[in-house]
Amino acid sequence: MTLLPDVGAAKSALRADVLARRRARPAVERDRAAAAVAAALLRGLAGCRTFAAYVPEPEEPGHGRVPAAFTQLGARVLLPVVPVEGTDLAWAVDTGRLAPGRSGVLEPLGPRLGPTAIGTADVVVVPALAVGRNGTRLGRGGGYYDRALRYVREDAVLVAVVFDDELVDALPVEPHDRAVSAVVTPSGGWQALPAGS
Repeated sequence: MTLLPDVGAAKSALRADVLARRRARPAVERDRAAAAVAAALLRGLAGCRTFAAYVPEPEEPGHGRVPAAFTQLGARVLLPVVPVEGTDLAWAVDTGRLAPGRSGVLEPLGPRLGPTAIGTADVVVVPALAVGRNGTRLGRGGGYYDRALRYVREDAVLVAVVFDDELVDALPVEPHDRAVSAVVTPSGGWQALPAGS
């Protein structure tokens, strides 16, 4: 007997709860969190030559500051492009110009590099709804990042970004879930995690 349906139901319930709390979060709190997250990411990514990141949506930590802050690093920044067809994220180099893509999600303009381009990144900054202290990550449930992380190098650092209350003791996990090795929160900054423990 497998427990996966129960794990799936637990993840769905957690997603609904976190998304409701994010929508209810006051704008002033989101703005403060965005500034703190951007500063922590700049410190943690200093010296990195190539990294992958994403453009936070309005309710996500970092919205309005990330990825614009990354221009200070002088690094090659890859941002995701949600495919019109298929299920694998494509990637493009961030040139500072973004436009709404599929479902209105902002994405970089310019040539698409394909799904395997994420494999050139030394660090991959991933979105999350929650992160367990052991490195487990709860995504939105679409599977885009689960599929993208197949192409990430084994030695790449995976860092998730969440609000302070979204760093939790434990999360439900499934076999396909890949642990992150660090988390960024507004008050805790960049914190290493025992990924996979």
